[in-house]
Amino acid sequence: MKTKGKITREKILEAARELFNTKGFGATTISDLVEATGMQKGSLYFHFSGKDAIAREVLEEAAKKFMGFLGQALGGDNPGASIDNFFRCALDKHLAAGFVGGCIFGNTALEMSDSDPEFAGIIDRVFDEWIARIATVISEAQRTGQIRTDILSESLAKHIIATIEGGIMMSRLKKDERPMRECLDTLRVTLDLRVL
Repeated sequence: MKTKGKITREKILEAARELFNTKGFGATTISDLVEATGMQKGSLYFHFSGKDAIAREVLEEAAKKFMGFLGQALGGDNPGASIDNFFRCALDKHLAAGFVGGCIFGNTALEMSDSDPEFAGIIDRVFDEWIARIATVISEAQRTGQIRTDILSESLAKHIIATIEGGIMMSRLKKDERPMRECLDTLRVTLDLRVL
């Protein structure tokens, strides 16, 4: 059973995650968090030393959840199917959110990479692991003849992630699935993806 303190921390983190992902870290204030949680400032400071401490925990939790999502999304009967399934899951995830908020890692990379080395480091680790996981599946798909073999798997993984992040951004801007869907369809062609 969760303690009252644990429930309170989770409530703070949930509100912060939503605010950070829609407003950004810089634009979100402690007053915003107080309003979103319905708590007093003292309650926030009892559980966290400040906004940066909340942000670090939000990013670390988001990273764990994302890696779990990635593990499931990269499931399939064969490597090509795994890549295709990942594309579908990524689109479905953002469709379910109504293209609000986008990708917390892409958003944070854009907002904080030049101004906060600690946050940039967290995001860099997420992208490195994401690239490595995608590259592993691409290597397997290259061995089975399901993806083009003339480009290194790591380069293709980076291209996939950059294209998906761009598709998310454009669909978020338009609140329309078409840009992201078109990016994913173009990736399938670019990869010469064959699902067995």
